[in-house]
Amino acid sequence: MHEYPITQRIIEIAEEYANKNEAAKVKQINLVVGDYSGYVASSIELYFEIIAEGSLCQKAKLNIERIIPKLKCSSCGELFVRKPFSFECPYCKGEGVPTKIGQEFYIKSIEV
Repeated sequence: MHEYPITQRIIEIAEEYANKNEAAKVKQINLVVGDYSGYVASSIELYFEIIAEGSLCQKAKLNIERIIPKLKCSSCGELFVRKPFSFECPYCKGEGVPTKIGQEFYIKSIEV
């Protein structure tokens, strides 16, 4: 449910950008959403269409680049995707530790 206000804010930012650049409409918004960001990409897509109606973002294309979380091996330093119920590095069998990869959430670009 917290995707609703963040989607509103994305639209506001895109409209501010369009107004600043004297554009009649927003054509495309490229968003980066990590799986561990706390936001659900599919919910943002759903709300976007509803909230954008009647705004400069109406009919804009919303592209969401999902970032899969990765661990970093404390032994060999390699990044890897965690397997369920395991932190084991697939390269050296060392132990993986959490990274910030997968926590991203930002507007990558706006096309007007």
